[in-house]
Amino acid sequence: MADPGTAHGSRGSMVTWGRIARRIRVPLGFVFAAFYLWRAHPTWPYFIIGTVSVGLGVFVRAMASGHVRKNQQLAQSGPYAYVRNPLYLGSVVIALGFVVAARDLWIAVVLLLMLGLIYLPVIRSEEAYLRSRFPQYESYARRVPRLLPRRVSLSGITSDFSRELYLLHREYNAVLGAVAILAALAVKILWFTRTT
Repeated sequence: MADPGTAHGSRGSMVTWGRIARRIRVPLGFVFAAFYLWRAHPTWPYFIIGTVSVGLGVFVRAMASGHVRKNQQLAQSGPYAYVRNPLYLGSVVIALGFVVAARDLWIAVVLLLMLGLIYLPVIRSEEAYLRSRFPQYESYARRVPRLLPRRVSLSGITSDFSRELYLLHREYNAVLGAVAILAALAVKILWFTRTT
């Protein structure tokens, strides 16, 4: 079966936007982080609310990474029992927290554009791949929503969590990145409090 990231046209194999989006999402993330820190206007109340959301998103991503065995089996336990894309759901919750903490309309607009133009095509591309690799994916997709859960159980999310998988996927990098951005926001609050 063909790679879901390619389509065949008159000139042979053409790269689709989903595949391009998959390749540029990480470099774009670094560019966005610089833009974010430049535009952010945090205050302590919004920082605290945003930090709670960021923490929740990091938790969801951590639980998801401890259940997924990439390319080996279809993940259906833990957060995958509630949504098909818990890693992306966690990323969205993290992004919402950072939008709240930043208090800047342009950051919200750029994040919405990135979600629509980068992450949704990547999700579709990855789902097409899973459909081609795992015959049971179709019935799983009928039972479990793509991104927004109908219900959630904390014990269900945390059951059968594998610390080894978490470390293998290096999901701790999400924690480190979130802490670094939050620390930069805190410094920005302290700096502007001192200079005003």
